[in-house]
Amino acid sequence: MKKNMGFADRAIRLIIAAALVLLYTKGIISGTLGTLGLVFAGVFALTSLVRFCPLYTLLGIQTSKK
Repeated sequence: MKKNMGFADRAIRLIIAAALVLLYTKGIISGTLGTLGLVFAGVFALTSLVRFCPLYTLLGIQTSKK
């Protein structure tokens, strides 16, 4: 698994994940939308931590430095 995410991309994903979790815990989003938000937050956090995004591979995108 080749790393394909740069620092800025990872930071943005972690900020979005934290925001989605915060919105859910404050009750601003709930129900199905809240659950989807938590799923996306989990995916964003996981891909940020491992520095690999499978979708980037499919689309030929690489934001990391070579």
